[in-house]
Amino acid sequence: MIQFNKFTFDNGLRLIHHYNAVTSMVAVNLLYDVGSSDEQPIKTGLAHLMEHLMFSRTKHITKFDDVLTGVGGSSNAWTSIDVTDYYEELPAVNLETALWLESERLLNLDLTDENIEVQKSVVIEEFKQRYLNQPYGDILHLMHGQAYKKHPYQWPTIGKDVDTIKSFTRDDVVDFHRRHYSVSNAVMCVSGNVAFDDALRLVEKWFGDIEGRQRLPRCLPQEPEQQQPRFMTHHSQVPNNMIFRTYHMCGRCDDDYQATDLLSDVLGNGTSSRFHRDLVQGTDMFSEVSASVLGSRDPGLFYIRACLAPGASFEKANAAIDAVLNRLNDEGVTQHEVNKYVNKYLSNKLFESVGYAQKASLLSSHELLWGAEAINSENDRYSQLTAHDIQRVASQVLDDNNCSTIFYGPDA
Repeated sequence: MIQFNKFTFDNGLRLIHHYNAVTSMVAVNLLYDVGSSDEQPIKTGLAHLMEHLMFSRTKHITKFDDVLTGVGGSSNAWTSIDVTDYYEELPAVNLETALWLESERLLNLDLTDENIEVQKSVVIEEFKQRYLNQPYGDILHLMHGQAYKKHPYQWPTIGKDVDTIKSFTRDDVVDFHRRHYSVSNAVMCVSGNVAFDDALRLVEKWFGDIEGRQRLPRCLPQEPEQQQPRFMTHHSQVPNNMIFRTYHMCGRCDDDYQATDLLSDVLGNGTSSRFHRDLVQGTDMFSEVSASVLGSRDPGLFYIRACLAPGASFEKANAAIDAVLNRLNDEGVTQHEVNKYVNKYLSNKLFESVGYAQKASLLSSHELLWGAEAINSENDRYSQLTAHDIQRVASQVLDDNNCSTIFYGPDA
C-alpha cells in the first residue's frame, strides 16, 4: 500500500505527495497530458521537439541542467504517444530549486528562432542515428503505419520523417507550447523526504499564481475495426530475418488490459513461456520470440517479435507461430500458468516501485489515467485473473483478421 496525499490548486494543477523518511533525496515528477497523438498529421514530431526545447534557455536561465547539477541534482524527460514527462532528483533540502526551474521553463521559455533551429538539428540527428541508421530502426514506423490507418498512433514520437521536423516554424512551436503546456494540463508528484505541508507551501509559491487555461478536449480519430489480415515485406540488410506481428487490443484503462498484458507474458515472457518452449527450444527455426503490449490510453497493440535462425524460411516460421497461437486458442491456458505470471508481475512491480523516484512516476501516471488511488488496486486486478479470462481475450485479440504481419530482413 503506497500512502500519499493529494491536492488540486485553483488553477487546475494536481499535486500528489509521497513521504519517504529513509532517503535524504526528493523527486519532482511533472507529467504533461500531451504526447505525439496530439499532433496534426502534417506536423508530427512537435511533442518530442518541445521536450528538447524545455531544456534550453529561459528568460532567467542560460542552461537548465547547470543550475540543477549545481545543487546536487539531475534531470531527464521522455515523450510518449500519450504524455510528456519531466523529472528531477536532488537533495530534499534543495526541492525549491527544482520547483523554480520547472515554473521558469513553463512561464519563460526562450523560444527564439536560434534555439529552435539548434534543437531541430539535435532531434534530426537523433532521428538519423536511432531510426535511419540503426538496424531495424524503422520498424515502429512500419508496424504502426500498417496497423493504424486513422488514429494518430500511426506515427512514432520522433515524427514521420526528417523533412517534417525541418519544416517547423517558430509559430508552430509557440502554438504547441501555448495549447498544451499549462498547469491545468499537468500532474506533479513530489516524492521523498519532504513533509506534505512543506511541499504544498513550496508548490503554491512557484505555481499557485500561474494562470490555468481551459483544458482542450481530446478528440482523436478512432481506429475502425480491422476486417482482414494485412501483410507486407521489407527488404533490409540487417543481421537477421525477423517476423513482426501486431494485433489491435484494448487501451490501458480498459477492464481487459490486465488479462491482455498477462497473455503476452504467457506467450513470450521468459524461458518457460509458450514461445520459448515450443518455438525456440522446440524447433530450429528461431533464436528468440517475444510478446508484449502497448499500454496506451486509447486502444493499443499486442506485439509479437520473432528472430529467425539462419536458413529458416519466413513461411514455415510464420506457420509455426500460428500453430502456437491456435493451440492456445483451442486449449486455453492452465491456472498454474496464470498464477505463475501473476506472481512474476507482482514481484517485478514491487521491485520497480521501491524507490522514491519510481513512486513519483507511478503516482503521476496513475493520477492522469484513473486517479492516483488506482495504484493500490491494480495488483488486485492481476491477482483475480483466471485461465478463462486469458483464453477469452486471446480469442478476441489473436484473430487472423486482426493481425498485421511484416517479413523483415535480407531475405524478405
